[in-house]
Amino acid sequence: MAKGDCESVISKLEVEENLIAAAEHIVRALGSSKNLTKDGRKILADLGTQLYSMATTDDNMVEGEGLGDIEEQLNVVQEKIMNREADHSMIWESGSDDTFQYLIAADKAQKLTERLESLHLQSVKDKELLQRSHDVLQTAMGRLEEEFKHMLVENRQPLEHMSFRSSEDEVADESSVISFGDDSVDDSTHRDSISRTSEEFVIDLVHLDVIPDLRSIANLMFKANYDHECTQAYVIVRKDVLNECLYNLEMQKVSIEDVLKMEWASLNSKIKRWIWVMKIFVRVYLASEKGLSDQIFLELGSVKLSCFIEASKASMQQLLNFTEAILIGPRKPEKLSRILDMYEVLADLLPDIDALFPDEAGSRVRIECHDVLRRLGDSVKATFLEFKNAIASNTSTTPFAGGGIHHLTRYVMNYIPLLTDYSETLNLLLKDVDEVDSTSPLPDMSPAAEEESIGYSGSSSPMAIHFRSVTSILEANLHEKSKLYKDTSLQHFFLMNNMHYMAQKVKNSELRLIFGDKWIRKHNGKFQQHAMDYERATWSSILLLLKDDGNTTSGPISTNFLKEKFRSFYIAFEEVYKTQTAWLIPDVQLREDLRISTSLKVLQAYRTFVGRHNNHISEKHIKYNPDDLQNYLLDFFEGFQKSLPNSHRR
Repeated sequence: MAKGDCESVISKLEVEENLIAAAEHIVRALGSSKNLTKDGRKILADLGTQLYSMATTDDNMVEGEGLGDIEEQLNVVQEKIMNREADHSMIWESGSDDTFQYLIAADKAQKLTERLESLHLQSVKDKELLQRSHDVLQTAMGRLEEEFKHMLVENRQPLEHMSFRSSEDEVADESSVISFGDDSVDDSTHRDSISRTSEEFVIDLVHLDVIPDLRSIANLMFKANYDHECTQAYVIVRKDVLNECLYNLEMQKVSIEDVLKMEWASLNSKIKRWIWVMKIFVRVYLASEKGLSDQIFLELGSVKLSCFIEASKASMQQLLNFTEAILIGPRKPEKLSRILDMYEVLADLLPDIDALFPDEAGSRVRIECHDVLRRLGDSVKATFLEFKNAIASNTSTTPFAGGGIHHLTRYVMNYIPLLTDYSETLNLLLKDVDEVDSTSPLPDMSPAAEEESIGYSGSSSPMAIHFRSVTSILEANLHEKSKLYKDTSLQHFFLMNNMHYMAQKVKNSELRLIFGDKWIRKHNGKFQQHAMDYERATWSSILLLLKDDGNTTSGPISTNFLKEKFRSFYIAFEEVYKTQTAWLIPDVQLREDLRISTSLKVLQAYRTFVGRHNNHISEKHIKYNPDDLQNYLLDFFEGFQKSLPNSHRR
């Protein structure tokens, strides 16, 4: 080598050593500086990496050198690399000097190998030199891969400090268990809150101090054509971390078979957990995971995206598989609000998912999420129709005891207000669904009634039309159930109770704006009509006993006739008392109103009859005075059967 060339090489070596020394100094500063901000540490770390990169840039130092010089340099590099192989301790745990020296040695092994390959060597001896160079490089890359994985694992930020307490931790409460045939749905059952400005921020998944080292290793391995080994190491480690993350968030893998076997209370809790985990996982963990990949593979173009996608797609698929199991399961009405929750949270997250999984590389995850959203929407529509059909097909073989508010009425009228929280989604999904889907025809569907069923009053939104359709189907079912009573007065009593309950539920909830005041007035009129029909069916024949037959001016009514009149009235009243004390009006105001209305009619007729004839009959034949009857009427409609004494006079 000429004198000038030697001086040039020496000069470059001095520059290289100075750059390495500067980078090492920065690393030592990072290790000893506890007061640096997060951004300050990142800036220094990046500067150290840049200095190292400048020191190891391929500057053609071996260009023009003979094979003897190359072999001599290879011997030095091989000794450094093999010495580290004999020491099984991790290089990046032994200090910054060893770290940078090893990176320089590995970098030179790559350059020497590349230089030898460019010479197109022919002799056996020269080819052996090339093979030795490959072996040294392979050893170095294998060690770097091991160090890379070790640093990723050992420098993970502990998941405990990144955990987020779910507001759904206590989700499996009894009020969530809803089904036809019980009163489990009530006004205390609310839709779970889904925040649309939730935990949207990025956290550090790996200590920032090691990011420059990880980036340096990745760059070097890619330059040496060990890119596959590098990315595989990264993907394996990060995939395991994300799986562990889901485990810590209590979203373990569950088979479709296990989901299908779950009781509703457990499944309901699991769905709530999924909803919360989806928000945390996409907006926090995946966003942070993508940030980590971007930092480590910063200078490697599309690699950073492909590594993130490969690491995260299995965990995303695990979350989507749970949805698959929900979609396969039976379409029970109690699932509707939960499926709507799943639909809304996934729809809300789709922009985030599209951004995380762009282009062709992320198309599989992106398309799968869009497909799941579409199928969730289809499931909402199908489940809503099943809800309506379940109402229509809910049959009974025995009359509902006491003529009170049927379980079906309570269920439906407490459930549909909960669905108003999803008005935007339901209006979107139900706009193309025919509103009349029930197999049960509605009673008395006159043109006016039919006009009401499609929303002539109140809102004309798709959701409103379907809600009114639901109540019409419920009314039809209640009319069928009323026919199970042999007593006509009890038929009207039952319908009065249930129509009143429906009207009050609409009036006192968000449904008022949906159904409209005209609907409320119409149904108030319906329950009032049934109340009048009840009174007529119960008391008309009894009150006839208190009317005088024929023209009393032609002569006095016989005592025997009056005695029979009073006796018949008392028998009839006592029978009604025995029967209707067992009937129930749950609504206090309605119960009081019907008692007052009944008292006015019965007491007025009784007082008039007694006042007209008490001079014509012995007092012993008048069993009850008006105050007695008034007190007895206060026992009506409490749901506890009572009997009046037949032989003693109060």
